[in-house]
Amino acid sequence: MPTVIDQAVCIRQWDWSETSQTVSVFARGHGIIRGVAKGSKREGSKFSGGLEVLTRGEVVANVKAAEGLALLTAWDLQETFPAARATLSAFYAGMCMLDLVHHAVRDSDPHEGLFDGLVACLRRLGEAREDRAATLAFLWGVLDETGHRPELDRDVRGGGVLAEAASYGFVPRLGGVTVDDRRGDGADGPVLRVRAETVALLRAVAAASDGDVAAGELEAEAADAAVGRALRLLAVYFREVFAADPPSLRAFAGG
Repeated sequence: MPTVIDQAVCIRQWDWSETSQTVSVFARGHGIIRGVAKGSKREGSKFSGGLEVLTRGEVVANVKAAEGLALLTAWDLQETFPAARATLSAFYAGMCMLDLVHHAVRDSDPHEGLFDGLVACLRRLGEAREDRAATLAFLWGVLDETGHRPELDRDVRGGGVLAEAASYGFVPRLGGVTVDDRRGDGADGPVLRVRAETVALLRAVAAASDGDVAAGELEAEAADAAVGRALRLLAVYFREVFAADPPSLRAFAGG
């Protein structure tokens, strides 16, 4: 079994016995690793600080080539993201981010950019408005990094450049915006009416993700209501893409 040494964030953890745990970690260079951490709760083990969700550390694991649980042999705790445990808003935002990774990333499928984005967004938590903005940024990053970036500049039905309008339609099944803002079910599935303000905010989120603007600047001018609408819209799209409906996403984003 090859030995993996990597930076990772713990996204799932269960007690397996009095001294051991089963865990799921999101590793920067190896994607999701699910395994057994034998002796992780034993005093003096090679699992410093214990394995808990919403923590970052260096993981050492023996990963099987075929399907099956890996064997985690060490964990060096390096970051705990204390803000995520200081308020309910930050905790729910952090857990929502972990659930997004759990449903969107496959085992042994590395996404280094998404890992870096997760760590950056977890570090932003601590104030209610920033919690929502960070979750929006990370939700966009999940869709983008997994190949499902929403189309915001061209009509997903007609193919032309979107003209300026007060509102648009968003077609989850087609993954983007159309000029037709009539809500309801069409040949391509449900159409959601979206305000121009929401589309503009998502374009700013995309620009920040691409490095075109400084991270964090875009939310300063965005109304809380717009952030909430953008979150709900991307949450609907996430459910369409991954056929998953994480309760934490519904609770945090609404809709």
